[in-house]
Amino acid sequence: MRAIGLDVGGTTVRAAVVDTQGSIVDTARAGTPSGEDALEDAISGVIDELRNRHDEVVAVGLSVAGFVANDRRTVMFAPHLAWRAAPVADRIAKRVGLPVTLEHDANAAALGEHRFGAARGTRVAALVAIGTGIGAGLLLDGEIYRGAHGVAPELGHLTVVPGGRACPCGKYGCWERYCSGTALAATAIELLARYPGESTVLARKVSDDPGSITGRRVAAAARDGDPIAQRAVAELAKWLGEGLALVADVFDPELVVIAGGVSGSATLFLDEAREHYTAAITGGRHRPLARIRTAHLGDNAAMVGAATMALEALSV
Repeated sequence: MRAIGLDVGGTTVRAAVVDTQGSIVDTARAGTPSGEDALEDAISGVIDELRNRHDEVVAVGLSVAGFVANDRRTVMFAPHLAWRAAPVADRIAKRVGLPVTLEHDANAAALGEHRFGAARGTRVAALVAIGTGIGAGLLLDGEIYRGAHGVAPELGHLTVVPGGRACPCGKYGCWERYCSGTALAATAIELLARYPGESTVLARKVSDDPGSITGRRVAAAARDGDPIAQRAVAELAKWLGEGLALVADVFDPELVVIAGGVSGSATLFLDEAREHYTAAITGGRHRPLARIRTAHLGDNAAMVGAATMALEALSV
C-alpha cells in the first residue's frame, strides 16, 4: 500500500510515491501555475503520472505553504498560491478519484520527521523550516498542534526587532526577515554597504548585479572565506539562536528540528546558533535544553509526511 505525497510550493509542485515505511519509490514534478484551475491541473497531472506507474497507490496527501483550515479540506490563504478559501482537498479528490488529505507544509514535514526522521520517539518537538522565509510545525505527544483555527504556529512572524525590516506579511522585524535565505542575502548587502572594499567575491557580484546576491551564494562565499559572507552567516546564527530561545520559552520542546533549504548549510552556523540559544533562553543554566538537530529527510520531509498522513487517515 502506497500514497502520493505532494509539496505544493510557489514555484514547483513536487510529488512522490511513498510506502508505509516512509521510503520514496518514485517522484514527479511540475511548475506551479498562477491560476487556480491551472494549478489544480498541474497537481492532478503529476498524480496521474505517478499512478500510471504505480497501481498500488491508494491515497493522496497535499502539503501547501498556506493556512489550512482545521477540517483539513480547505486552503484559507496561501501567499504564493492562487487559492483563497478554496475546498482544495475535495476538488483534487474529485479529479483523481482518490481520498485526499490536506496539510500545511511545515506540519507535514514535522510529522514526516517524527515518524521516520530526526524526531522519532520524541514527545514534544518543534520543526523550524528555514528557506525563503520560516515555516514551523509543533508536535505535542506525537500529534500536530494546529491551534484553534488551523494556522498555528506562525513562528516566522514573531517580532524579534520592533520596527525592523519590512516583511511581506505587513509587519516589521519578523524573525524570518533576519533568519532565512532571504535574510542572509539582505544582511550581506547591508554589510557590503557598511564595509565597502572589505569583500571580494560578493563585492564583485553586487557591483555587477545586486539582484544576484542570494542566500545560497552568500553561504558558498562564506565557505570560501569571504569576510562579509561570514559576518552575514554569523548574524543568521545569532538570530536563529535568539528565535529558538523564544520558541523554547513558550513551548519547552525536547527537540528542535532545523529543516528547509538553509539547513543544508547548517555546518556554517548551527554550533554558533546553539551558543546564542543557550545564552538567550530564560534560566538556561538551570533547566534542560532542547536538542537541536537538522532534518533527516531533507527537502523530502513534507512529501513523506503528507503521504503518511494520507495513509494514516485511511485507518481512522
